[in-house]
Amino acid sequence: MPLILSSGSVSLMHVVDRIFLTWYSADALAASTPAGIIHWTFLAVPIGLAAYVNTFVAQYDGAGRPAQVSSSLWQAVFVAIVTGLAVTMMMPIAGILFGSFGHGEEIARLEATYFATLCAGALPVVMMTTLSCFYSGRGKTMVVLWVTLAGTLVNLVLDWFLIFGQGPFPELGIFGAGLATVIGQVVSLLLYVALLLRPQVRREYKILEQCRLDRTLMRRYLRFGLPNGLRTLVDISAFSIFVVMVGRLGRDSLAATNLVFNINTLSFLPMVGLGTAIMTLVGRRGGEGRAELAVRTTWMAFGISSVYMLSFATAYVFFPHVLMAPYQAYGSPEDFSRIRDLVIVLLRLAAVFSFFDAMLIVFSSAIQGAGDTRFSLIFTAVASLLVMVIPIWLILDVYEGGVVACWWVCTVFLTLLGIGFLLRFLGGKWKSMQVIEPLVDDESPATADSR
Repeated sequence: MPLILSSGSVSLMHVVDRIFLTWYSADALAASTPAGIIHWTFLAVPIGLAAYVNTFVAQYDGAGRPAQVSSSLWQAVFVAIVTGLAVTMMMPIAGILFGSFGHGEEIARLEATYFATLCAGALPVVMMTTLSCFYSGRGKTMVVLWVTLAGTLVNLVLDWFLIFGQGPFPELGIFGAGLATVIGQVVSLLLYVALLLRPQVRREYKILEQCRLDRTLMRRYLRFGLPNGLRTLVDISAFSIFVVMVGRLGRDSLAATNLVFNINTLSFLPMVGLGTAIMTLVGRRGGEGRAELAVRTTWMAFGISSVYMLSFATAYVFFPHVLMAPYQAYGSPEDFSRIRDLVIVLLRLAAVFSFFDAMLIVFSSAIQGAGDTRFSLIFTAVASLLVMVIPIWLILDVYEGGVVACWWVCTVFLTLLGIGFLLRFLGGKWKSMQVIEPLVDDESPATADSR
């Protein structure tokens, strides 16, 4: 529950960001999602790698090897520094990148501004994700919740002041939204650093003593973590291409798509927290050698996620005006009236794929928590190309279709992924996998840690 609430607070942050930008201008709303999703495309591999150290921490903790928990965390920190700085170096290309999408001069300018601002905070967000795994992987999820809530609160307060220019602050618009996000992430990072440096943690896990490159562990971390990062890249890239191509249909189609994605964030991101919990528990059971308990855990999680997502699907179908109300409260009535009917149609499609989205998150998290990352990468890559990218290109460039047809493609894509990961889970190959090295005969966990 703390991980679900933690991810829920992040989803609330994104929703409030978009609500404020809707009130600020329709152009800012239209620009925010393409810029945000392209930024996450660049961050996909770093974040996927950072998040996967959760599995190493969980399995080593389940095996009773605390020094290896710290050592694996340091390998992830070294990778996070390199990859986070690499994303920051993308800032100079923002203008050229978004100028090539054909979204209009003003929207392209706003997209470039938002993207560059978020890139400035790439290192803090990758480091924050890495350090959070030290706690989530060991089941200390309340720590993750409180740190996330602190960063989210800072972001939300600064959004109000920096977007609209309240009090002594200048009106910064979409730049203010990006700046508030970066500052909130830095606050969360600093809290994690302070917690890791507490004497009890330093003594029990030898945090500072394990600060060194372990080539063997690094190779194993990259072997399992890199496919996870690449799978994240493929997944986000498919949706990035989707948003960019829909944007060519005009501002109204792009704004409606952005708004529905933002509403869907309320259901999707909390389930990402549940996915982290599943990955942690499956990893721990793998470290303990209790695969059948991991199966029970996963099915229980699927029951929770199904009820949760079907509740949102009901709201999408029967209460769309309630969900749209915050966005139109202080926005332009004329701007909103042009997209209202389209948003209702797209929400109905979101209701169709919600259940399969839950299936995708739960069962992909389970097999990845055991180490089955290569299948996840290959399956997602093939499905993204054949079921998502190529069909949307055909609809828009060959058959001159519209935004609703593109959303049907998205619905089929998520349905296929959900069923595919369920079948892989039922196949059971993941039960025999582990990401940590096995103990040799007559070797205790303490001896292995010292080795």
